[in-house]
Amino acid sequence: MTALRYVYAVCRPLDAPLQAQLTGVAGAPPRQLEHHGLIAVLSQVPEEDFAEGPLKAHLEDLEWLTATARAHQNVIDALTGVTTPLPLRLGTVFRDDSGVRVMMEEREEDFRRALDRLEGRVEWGVKVYVGDSTTETAASGSPAAKPASGRDYLRQRRTRTLAQDELWQKAEEYARRLHRTLAEQAEDCRLHAPQNAALSGASGRNVLNASYLVPRERSEEFVELVDRYEDDTPGIRVELTGPWAAYSFTGLTEGAE
Repeated sequence: MTALRYVYAVCRPLDAPLQAQLTGVAGAPPRQLEHHGLIAVLSQVPEEDFAEGPLKAHLEDLEWLTATARAHQNVIDALTGVTTPLPLRLGTVFRDDSGVRVMMEEREEDFRRALDRLEGRVEWGVKVYVGDSTTETAASGSPAAKPASGRDYLRQRRTRTLAQDELWQKAEEYARRLHRTLAEQAEDCRLHAPQNAALSGASGRNVLNASYLVPRERSEEFVELVDRYEDDTPGIRVELTGPWAAYSFTGLTEGAE
């Protein structure tokens, strides 16, 4: 069975070794491939699953995709603990070590420029949600009583709609204010499209989906800032994630053989 090369990230030589028990995609341990002072972190994966045709089919399989994404992220998280990695796209696969070296040779200048810019920095994600199954209660302050008539039903519905609109407007204003505050403290930021609740599984409407580039030594200060500006209005929820490798700030697009 032919083994392909699955590449997780490119970085500079590691200051500390990765944990010995770390495994990546397809249960394979990651290894390092050096080229001109840069390191590609990769593992061997079976061609029967990761050649172009099978990989395309697997990417339509949510269970397979979830397991693969989790294994991929485990390696990236381990790297983030010991260096500044440039994460490559999920499913970046090459035929052999030579193909990986060609990729590194062709993109060496881009990689070095990105590493210089991102060295010692991490990404934090901040999302603001409004509303969920309890939005009606949160917006009105009490559960809706059973309508006594059709007119009563229409009145309650109009009241709920107005209260919900008011809550959403307040959440959007809060999200703009929070983003402005965090962006002033971060070195860079990215606003992403709102998450689709059906895909993310998160409850409520996503009104802010942003990433912030922060020096690692200032991460605690950044987290405290998010906590300090959190809104206590029922129905508005803030989600902070990180620290991550700087996915949103590499400026890279990856190709594979």
